[in-house]
Amino acid sequence: MPLTRDEEIAELLRNARTIAVVGASDRPDRPSYAVMKFLQDWGYRVLPVNPQITGEHVLGEFVWRELAQIGIPIDIVDIFRRPEMAAEAVEQAIFVGAKAVWMQIGVINEEAAALAEAAGLKVVMDRCPKIEIPRLGLPKVGAEA
Repeated sequence: MPLTRDEEIAELLRNARTIAVVGASDRPDRPSYAVMKFLQDWGYRVLPVNPQITGEHVLGEFVWRELAQIGIPIDIVDIFRRPEMAAEAVEQAIFVGAKAVWMQIGVINEEAAALAEAAGLKVVMDRCPKIEIPRLGLPKVGAEA
C-alpha cells in the first residue's frame, strides 16, 4: 500500500537527501519546475531527468536522459509523467536502487505502485512534496527540528 499516514510520509522526506525529478521541465511556468525549485530551496539535491532536454541545465543541475545515467544514490524518484507512463519511471527507479517513488498529484497508477512495492520501494501516490513538506511542518534538510 502506498504511504498515506503523515508520520510515514514525514519520515520518508526527513530521511531523503537526493530526489530525481522524472519529467522535469526547463519552463518556469511548469509545476515540475516549481516543485524542483522548492525542493532545492528546502535543501534537497534535485536531479532533473527529461530525454527531451538532456544535457541542458535546469536550476543549475545537469539534465539527465534517464535515471541509470546519474550514477549516485537516489532516495526518491519524483514522477511528473502521465499515469500510464509511471510504470516506466518505476522500472528505472527499481533498476537504480532508489528507496522510494513519489507520484505527483494526478499520477495514479496502482500497477506501477505494486511493482515498486514488490521491489521493496516505498510509494507515495497522488501527492506533492511541495504541499506535504510545509503541511507536515518539516524543517529544511540539515536544519534541526
